[in-house]
Amino acid sequence: MKYLSVVARISLIYDLAVGIVMLAATDLLAQIFGVPLPTPILFAKLLGIFLICVGLGYAPSIRDPYKYRGYLWIFGPVLKGAGAIAFVADYLINHSPRAFLLFAATDGTLALLTLWGLLTVSTKSRLSAGSSGPL
Repeated sequence: MKYLSVVARISLIYDLAVGIVMLAATDLLAQIFGVPLPTPILFAKLLGIFLICVGLGYAPSIRDPYKYRGYLWIFGPVLKGAGAIAFVADYLINHSPRAFLLFAATDGTLALLTLWGLLTVSTKSRLSAGSSGPL
């Protein structure tokens, strides 16, 4: 469980940091990545708000990852995994900046770390409960 708490804490910090920068320094972020500002800029601001909320959603999982494993499944392997795939696909198909692959690597790593932790917890729980069914 401690492992999943650590991964949840890292995910909280990561999502909060990216969300805050996206919300507060959209122009700077676009400059750093060499991309134009989205039109309307509202889309970038909404993404920042979304990331901040996703990050804050990890707080209960830090305290009790087993109880909040549903959140970890959805926002770990599913969302971050899909995000990593989307960044790689956009790089390959639309020739987005190479720097976007940094997000693919970070999201993909967090997705895999969360998946590994969830599968480990699931296996340990079934073994200790003597059950072979899914959680």
